[in-house]
Amino acid sequence: MRIGVISDIHGNLPALEAVVADMPSVERVVCAGDVVGYNPWPDECVSLLVEHDVPTVSGNHDRAVVSGTPFRFNAMAKEGVTFAQKAISADSKEWLASLPNSRTCCDDRVRIVHGHPESPDRYTYPDDFSASLLGDEDVLVMGHTHVQAHSVYDEGIVLNPGSVGQPRDGDPEAAYAVVDVDEQTVDERRVAYDIDRVVSRIHAVGLPSKLASRLYSGY
Repeated sequence: MRIGVISDIHGNLPALEAVVADMPSVERVVCAGDVVGYNPWPDECVSLLVEHDVPTVSGNHDRAVVSGTPFRFNAMAKEGVTFAQKAISADSKEWLASLPNSRTCCDDRVRIVHGHPESPDRYTYPDDFSASLLGDEDVLVMGHTHVQAHSVYDEGIVLNPGSVGQPRDGDPEAAYAVVDVDEQTVDERRVAYDIDRVVSRIHAVGLPSKLASRLYSGY
């Protein structure tokens, strides 16, 4: 069974569309949260996941948009949340509110969380990966750090597919992964997208300029 794994779309529709177009044939796509925030297409990104029935968990930006309280967010993140609250439809907000912090799929062989299996907002960087993060699942999917990485253990795979919409690992191309659950292999993938289009839209809607400039560097 091959699955596509995405995370941290953050309202970046051109990046998400590029990932969808680039993704090879898979039996299912799953998302590790933060569909909204930062970038200017939150409603369109939610709609695309809903259209494709993508199993998704709640990220901290998703929860902030629903609750109206961007806890511990810096000024840029808060502005992204405020924009998303105004830009998304009632149906999209209801969908975000319905997302769990953890879910399994593929006959419980894949577990999806946003930050950490025991704490949804805990950053879990590649140096923190270990087999102890795994439970009964064969594959643990995490997001939140925007850093693409994976480790394969006898017990299974720990994976962060990286960020579709705002990479922070030095590569500005949109990140995702393809996992073969049976073979226990991971293909980390990157795809170029029209960053200029996103930058133009960020400026047009009045989001912070740094949200635009950082997309070129991947940090």
